[in-house]
Amino acid sequence: MNIVQEQQQEAVNNTMARVTTRLWEAEGDLWYIHSDGGRRKYKSRHMTNNGRMFVDGKYVPQTHPLHKAGNYKSFNDAAFSSFANYNQSTVGDVYIITNDAWPEWIKVGKAIDAEDRLKSYQTGDPLRSYTLRYSVNLDNRHTSEIRAHKALELISDERRNEWFKVDLSAAVKCLGDLDG
Repeated sequence: MNIVQEQQQEAVNNTMARVTTRLWEAEGDLWYIHSDGGRRKYKSRHMTNNGRMFVDGKYVPQTHPLHKAGNYKSFNDAAFSSFANYNQSTVGDVYIITNDAWPEWIKVGKAIDAEDRLKSYQTGDPLRSYTLRYSVNLDNRHTSEIRAHKALELISDERRNEWFKVDLSAAVKCLGDLDG
């Protein structure tokens, strides 16, 4: 066997060693035998990168306005853990949510993430009957929501806070016009 073949065989053996590595628990930690023969503490990649943010198991990039390293169940949890960022951040969604229990009514609101906001509504409804009908991401969700409310107030039959008795297609058109 020449030097090249020996190096290739060693590479195969090292690969096999990594594939067949077994973990065991001792002293409250997980351990494995490294290819150099020494015992090493196992750390998952997630645990070793403390700069990452996850919301509901999904990675959130550092460019997100509410980025704060850690694991959160929802953006609300993340927002309130970094409340200063939440108040300063204007980018986000203006959305329309409906509920089959009130078919003539729509809710227009704002959130950093409309899908995440929908999840928070579902916790108050045992039938999970809220539906996100439309959302638009805007540079300033605060002023855009106010503009949407004013426009919808003019065409709706009735208003109760953020709920409007109005045709869904007319409401979608109002939100679509915010972007332009």
